[in-house]
Amino acid sequence: MKLGFDLSPLRISAPYRRLYFSGLVTNLGSQATYVTVAFQMKEISHSPLAVGLIGLVELVPLIVFGLYGGVVADHFNRRRVILMSEAALMSGALMLFVNALRENPATWVLYVVIVFTTMADGIQRPSLDALNQQVIPHELQRSASTLNMMRYTLGAIVGPALGGLMSVGPGPHLVYLIDVISFAVSLVFLYGVRAPRIASSEGRPSLSSLFDGVRYAVSRRDLLGTYLVDLAAMMLAFPITMLPFIAEHFSEPYALAALYAATPTGAMLASATSRWTDRLHFYGRAIAVAASLWGVGIAVFGWSPWLWLAVVGLAFAGGADAISAVLRGATWNMSIPPSVRGRMAGIELLSYSVGPTAGQFRAGAMTAAFGVRTSLAVGGLACAATCAALPAVLPAMWRFDVRSDGNVAEVRRIRSEEAALES
Repeated sequence: MKLGFDLSPLRISAPYRRLYFSGLVTNLGSQATYVTVAFQMKEISHSPLAVGLIGLVELVPLIVFGLYGGVVADHFNRRRVILMSEAALMSGALMLFVNALRENPATWVLYVVIVFTTMADGIQRPSLDALNQQVIPHELQRSASTLNMMRYTLGAIVGPALGGLMSVGPGPHLVYLIDVISFAVSLVFLYGVRAPRIASSEGRPSLSSLFDGVRYAVSRRDLLGTYLVDLAAMMLAFPITMLPFIAEHFSEPYALAALYAATPTGAMLASATSRWTDRLHFYGRAIAVAASLWGVGIAVFGWSPWLWLAVVGLAFAGGADAISAVLRGATWNMSIPPSVRGRMAGIELLSYSVGPTAGQFRAGAMTAAFGVRTSLAVGGLACAATCAALPAVLPAMWRFDVRSDGNVAEVRRIRSEEAALES
C-alpha cells in the first residue's frame, strides 16, 4: 500500500512550482504575523475584548470581498489580480512594521490593517485557487491538493511558533519585517507565472454574475455537500480558542504548547502518508466520513482527563480534517469548469473561513453556559452526527464517483481543449 505523497505536480509544472513556493513563503510569514498581531493588541490594550474584536472586524470584509474576489477571478486576468493583491498584502505588513516602531503603537492601526489585508486576501484567494486548477493536469489534481495541504500545515506549525518566540523576544516589529520580506520574495516567484487563458464570462463583474455562480453551486448538490460539511465541522467543533482553557486542567507545564501543535501535526502526518487515498473514488462519502471523524477526535479531546489522550484526540482530528480537505480540493478542481472556478472558490473561502469564526462564538457561548469540556465534547458529537447525515440529505454527494461523474468528464474535456490551444 502506498503511504507517501506524489511530487509530480511540482516536477512537471513550472507555474505550479512558482505558485507553491510563493504560498509556502507567505504562509510562514502570515501565520507568524497572525499570532503577533493578537499578542501586540493584548500588550497595548490589556483588553481581552480588544483582542476578540480582531475576529469580528475580519468577518464582513471576508464575506463581501471573498464573494467579489470570486467574480473578479472569472472576469479578469488571474495572474494580474494575484500580483496586485500580493503587493497590497505586502503594504499591509509594512504598515504594521512602521506602527510597531513607534514609541506608542496605535491599536486603531492594527484594526485598519486587519480590515485592509482581509479585503486583499478575499480578492486574491479565489484567483489563486482558480489558477492552481489551470496549471495542474486534470489527473494530478488530487496530488496537488495533498501538496497544498502539506504546505498549509507546515505554515500552521512553524509560523505561529516563530511569531510567538520573536514577539516576546526581539519584538513584533521584527516579525512584521520578516513578513514584508516574505511578500517581496513571493512577488518574485509570482511575477514569473504564466497564466493560461480561460473562457471568461462576458462583461464586467456584477451581482448578476455572482448570483449565476451561487445558482451553479446550489444546482450541484454534490458540490453543495462539500461546502456544508466543512461549514458544519468548523461551526460545531472548532477547538482552537478553547485550548488555553483546556490546558488549565492539566498539570504539565508544556500542555498548551502540546495542544496547539497536535492538530497541525496530525494533519501533516496524514497528508504525508495519503497516497492510500488513490484507491478512493467516492469522494463525497469519504469527505463526510473524514469530517465525522474530525468531530469524534474533538469529542475525545474535550472529554479526556489525560493530556496524552487529549493530544491524540486533536492529532486524530487534524489528520481526519486533512484527508477531508485533500478530497474536497480534488473534487472542486476536477469537477468545476474553469469559467466558474473563481466564483466557486469565493464560496469555498466562506465555508472554511466563516465557519471557524462562528465556531469560536459557539464554543465560547456553550463554555460560558455548560463548561469547556461539555462545549467541546457535545460540539464534536454534533459535528460527527451532522456530517454523517449530510449525504442522506444530499444523495448526489453520496453517489459522486470521480471515475464516472459527468461534471468530471466535462472538465476533463475542457482542460484537454485548453491544453491543445495553448500548445
